[in-house]
Amino acid sequence: MKMKGTRMGSSVLLAALLIGSSVFAKEAGALDFRKGFSGVAAKATPAVVFIQVEKQVPAGHMYQFNNPFDLFGDDFAERFFGVPRRPRPDRRAPNRNRQPMFKQTGQGSGFIISKDGYILTNTHVVGDVDTITVRLSDGREFKAKRIGADPRTEVALIKIESEGDLPVLEIGDPEKLQIGEWVIAIGNPFGLKETLTVGVVSAKGRSNIGITDYEDFIQTDAAINPGNSGGPLLNIDGKVVGINTAIYSRSGGYMGIGFAVPIDMAMRIKDQLVTSGRVTRGYVGVYLNPGEVTEEMAKSFGRNEAGGVLIAEVEKDGPADKAGIRSGDILTELNGVKIKGNTSFRNDVARIMPNTKAEITLFREGKPKKVTLTVGTFPDDDAVAGQTEGGGELAEKLGFQVQELTPDIARELGYEDDDEGVVVSEVDPASVAYEKGLRPGMLIIEVNRSEVENLRDFKNAVGKRRGKGVLLRVKTRGGTVFMNLPVND
Repeated sequence: MKMKGTRMGSSVLLAALLIGSSVFAKEAGALDFRKGFSGVAAKATPAVVFIQVEKQVPAGHMYQFNNPFDLFGDDFAERFFGVPRRPRPDRRAPNRNRQPMFKQTGQGSGFIISKDGYILTNTHVVGDVDTITVRLSDGREFKAKRIGADPRTEVALIKIESEGDLPVLEIGDPEKLQIGEWVIAIGNPFGLKETLTVGVVSAKGRSNIGITDYEDFIQTDAAINPGNSGGPLLNIDGKVVGINTAIYSRSGGYMGIGFAVPIDMAMRIKDQLVTSGRVTRGYVGVYLNPGEVTEEMAKSFGRNEAGGVLIAEVEKDGPADKAGIRSGDILTELNGVKIKGNTSFRNDVARIMPNTKAEITLFREGKPKKVTLTVGTFPDDDAVAGQTEGGGELAEKLGFQVQELTPDIARELGYEDDDEGVVVSEVDPASVAYEKGLRPGMLIIEVNRSEVENLRDFKNAVGKRRGKGVLLRVKTRGGTVFMNLPVND
């Protein structure tokens, strides 16, 4: 009976494959299962590049828990990339006037989008580095120049100069992607060049993940690992639809959930970086209530329909304040287009050029109202050519960097499984933070009396700073302490 059952299962599987092949054969441009994705590989791989970066760092100046050049941040970094978990001192002759230096290296991926050598990648791949080297699949090697990087979306643009022809990826339309559609990732995981993996579109419009400030990710189960960062996510036609940026993982490796920045968002960022080396975003000056506006919540504010965004707070003298928008208003339309939710509203506002007019429909006390405001410029945007991820003016002044608290890091540092916050990963010994006692491995759980659970909370809390300092509540193995870090603006 067992043998019979096995044969029956094999017959069913074979029939399914034959039926599937028949269906695909009838569709124009369908995938030939005998050749698999070889056509996509042949078309796209020449335009996918291997990126290696280097930076000279004073020994002991900044302590790194993980590979600083990859959002995946796992223990594989040291084994595969040679990235030291602790600084390696310079072996040259000692000099009392010179700090020992060590060379830090990192690797990632990118792809060529124009014949004149523009390459898209991730900010965390080519952030604050000294040199960027790009290698093509044909063996050619170039030194690259960073044109600009946008930490708020993780999109970065570099450029190489070549006398010969350069292969270019064709840009696709992520809006046309459907859930379940085939997608292909090409990159250099663990330094293994020109690796192709295949999966499907698992979801679209993923947000509130805490990876970047502006999120509209394509989720895929195509295998993505450390080193894939900055590489392309392709559709079945070999057109790029996203930039592979991060994974969800408890181990640091592939677990079936990867995230890619939609290529249309990346191209809008690219256009601004080419023009000015920085990104300018629209700004209306409101804080949104977290979560969806349900029908039950909407009724509390006089509206019988779910949807839109609920205003929690309005910045004084900001564009919304000047237009008469108040706390408790439910915004339902922006320039005649229905507002889907918090993420889409933030992204839509960001795309509006500053100093232009925007019409907003809102509900207040059960009645619709239209207001017109002049969109402002997002303040203190750190998307400039010379800055790094998380390296805005305030971070530089305070002299420390943070990262997410993962289960592995929590265990390594002796924290409890239910502890929340962000881990201090680097501290400049010459900084005010170091002087006040902040050290790598400490856990920041509050900023200015606001609880911090993740990087997004930390960024938001620091961004809302008022006055001349930042008050931290920090947890160590010995307990919790408050630290007030003065900021000289």
